[in-house]
Amino acid sequence: MNPIVKYLSLVFICIQLAFCSNELKQNNIDQPGDSDNIFTSQEDTATTLPTAINPVLISIDSTMVTPENLVAFAKTLIGVPYKYASTDPLQGFDCSGFITHVFNRFNIKVPRSSVGFTTVGRQVPLPEAATGDLVLFTGTDSSIRVVGHMGIITENTDSVRFIHSTSGRQYGVTITALGNYYMGRFVKVIRVF
Repeated sequence: MNPIVKYLSLVFICIQLAFCSNELKQNNIDQPGDSDNIFTSQEDTATTLPTAINPVLISIDSTMVTPENLVAFAKTLIGVPYKYASTDPLQGFDCSGFITHVFNRFNIKVPRSSVGFTTVGRQVPLPEAATGDLVLFTGTDSSIRVVGHMGIITENTDSVRFIHSTSGRQYGVTITALGNYYMGRFVKVIRVF
């Protein structure tokens, strides 16, 4: 086996083990933010690689909707409960299930897992974040610097606010200010519009 392929396979297995360990911890602790899982299915773990391994950026065709329309629709879902691995508003959403449902409403295909967004769109500096941009965070263990949660920026006036589905105290779709807790988990802002 090629040494590079062997090394990448080992790195990928280590990352998977770290995610599984983090997932077990998350399911047993009520975090103040959320405990959305990094992968949503076994299929995702086999096909989705972190940025360090797969740096190719993927574009999303969002030409059929404005960021304002997307956010307006997302806000109609406030209060839908959290449900792991779901994209169904009648049952609830996990973080990426919420994003998937919102974008699918406008026939826009997006990755199903939050880590899948690592290579999507183009990164913009946080001060330049705008309505409709996506904000990416680590999972609840911020020492694992891999995307595990995400939301849609609703505004960037006196503070950045984002809409997301959380399993934390709010337990469902809510709008949250980007405070200290989420800044500790902040990975990046991406623009798909």
